[in-house]
Amino acid sequence: MSELQAALLAIGLGVIVAVYAFGWWQQRRYRRKFGAAFKASHADALYQESGERPQGQQPPLESMIEDALGEAIPSGRNSSAAAISALDESCALLDMRSDFIIELHLNEASLAAVLDGFWQRKFDFGKPVHVCGMALNSSRWERAIAESQALYTRFRIALQLVDRSGAISQAKLADFRDLVLGVAKQIKADAAAPDIHEAYHRAAELDGFCAEVDQMVGINLVPRGERLLLCSQIAQAAALFGMKLESDGAFHLTDTRGWQGTDRRRVTLARDNDRRMAGRSLFSLVNLDAEPFHHNTLEITSSKGMTLLLDLPRVENPALQFDQMVSVAHEFAEELQVDLVDDHRVLLSEGGLARIREKIVEVEAKMRNNGIAPGSAQARRLFS
Repeated sequence: MSELQAALLAIGLGVIVAVYAFGWWQQRRYRRKFGAAFKASHADALYQESGERPQGQQPPLESMIEDALGEAIPSGRNSSAAAISALDESCALLDMRSDFIIELHLNEASLAAVLDGFWQRKFDFGKPVHVCGMALNSSRWERAIAESQALYTRFRIALQLVDRSGAISQAKLADFRDLVLGVAKQIKADAAAPDIHEAYHRAAELDGFCAEVDQMVGINLVPRGERLLLCSQIAQAAALFGMKLESDGAFHLTDTRGWQGTDRRRVTLARDNDRRMAGRSLFSLVNLDAEPFHHNTLEITSSKGMTLLLDLPRVENPALQFDQMVSVAHEFAEELQVDLVDDHRVLLSEGGLARIREKIVEVEAKMRNNGIAPGSAQARRLFS
């Protein structure tokens, strides 16, 4: 081998090592920031349950950041502080009604890494798991991850009892309890665990309530006759109303933007002043054909129509959001020459829309009466 070849080989190996090291460092940095963990089917519906909440179904892997933080984190100079605040908020949301919580009292302050046997199996239970710690000389619970550098005197390890895939099973509860108590024994920590049968009963009750109010409202927008809509036209109209195509194949209107018409009637969106609301979807626009929209095929594909969808439990003031969605539907009708129809292609009257709104008000009241406000952080975690 010549000196030139040897030098080139050494340079190549050096580059590979550098790239690997940078990737390892970056991965470690993000894991330290967010923790070890980082949803979308559509059924044609005017007013319907959003799903059957099947038992034991694993949650989608795509729900990474939202599951980890429970919030949309705003970008900018305050994003780190917002991320920390969102992480800690998840600890404040833990409740015996919605979570199976085991509390550990350590004999001496320790790093979160002391839970090593637990971290390895955190994702084995099919439901979100939260680990909160109380640091030395602190009285506040904060989100703990395996790489946390704080010294903790107490831990709360919680398994969420219910989400949109259904209620936790007794077997999973037992596995979770045995794992956490086993770790507690290994590190010589005092542990207090709830009764499994009582927790499962609470989970079944909460899941029944969630299934009752888990409603999706849709307004179908279809052209007259056999005319098809170019997907590029749909995208242009959606952009006029401030809707953006996202990775789930649907256009979303978020609370960070509205839309402005030129010489058409303008619709004003209500805005929440709380920055934590930034980026959340108010409602979405999906393809009536159930095929997702894609950026790279908008110019060459067409559609039989669209559906505006409102996910009632996950938005604040769903009746108000429905009013806004109806206004957007009328704007779409004017822009694209489409009709507002139900699933049977029957034209929606103002009276029909009013009846739907009445149902929405009933759902909203039922949720509030049960201590789960629509669009709240607790609602978003239960209906995820």
